[in-house]
Amino acid sequence: MSAPLGEFAATALRLCVWLVLLTAVFVPLERWFGAPRAKRTRRERLHDLAYYVISSMVPIVLLSAPTALLAVAAQHIVPAALTGAIQAMPTAARIALVFVVGEIGFYWGHRLSHELPVLWRFHALHHSTEQLSFLANTRTHPVDMVVTRLFGLIPLYLLGLAGPSMAGSAAPALLLVVGMAWGFFIHANLRWRLGPLEWLVATPAFHHWHHSRHDHINRNYASTLPVLDRLFGSHYLPRHWPAEYGTDTPQADSLGGQLLDPLLPAKKAERQGSGL
Repeated sequence: MSAPLGEFAATALRLCVWLVLLTAVFVPLERWFGAPRAKRTRRERLHDLAYYVISSMVPIVLLSAPTALLAVAAQHIVPAALTGAIQAMPTAARIALVFVVGEIGFYWGHRLSHELPVLWRFHALHHSTEQLSFLANTRTHPVDMVVTRLFGLIPLYLLGLAGPSMAGSAAPALLLVVGMAWGFFIHANLRWRLGPLEWLVATPAFHHWHHSRHDHINRNYASTLPVLDRLFGSHYLPRHWPAEYGTDTPQADSLGGQLLDPLLPAKKAERQGSGL
């Protein structure tokens, strides 16, 4: 009993430390280099903190069983020759391959979350914020986050890039940590343009167009590699910035409604709306 409690306390402490560090870095940067914006309500700020905790802790619980099953299945599905070839690769090459394969999976998981109505019901919450900031990164429904992450993790296991070994088990964790850290940057209210680097990595300008309210919400799905959007025909990055953010998909006002409505039949969710 004490071990789980100790692990929970350690996780909670780590989240608090990260929140302090993120706030110390991004709040001054957004104030100095961000676009002017209206003052946010106390409810919105509390929701940001709630989603920060939910998005950091809940997916760990929800993903533990699927990833364990994937690790076991990979032992029986992945040919030993492929596993051996992967393990024989130089460490740097193996990490790069993990990153590219995982990012391709995340790209398609994200894109399908826009194109399939059943997935958009969960993903729309992430687009509901009308003022981007670094904490918009974690304003995500747990189901949406789990689905997108599985799209990135499953190919790693099926190709022998992740598995029960120490090196294999560390690969998915490293990919998720890097993706989460970069996510805070690309959601931040930072009016920076990075010149030629924008061909190589996703930037706030690149991702802000993905959060534009109408015409370009179905562009720029990649979380770190914009070349994927160029390859799959979804890239858009003009010199100016979006005039408006958000989504026309209705969202409940309450935290409970935002989390529960996508789980309900569509008509029932519409009737309950913000009353939850």
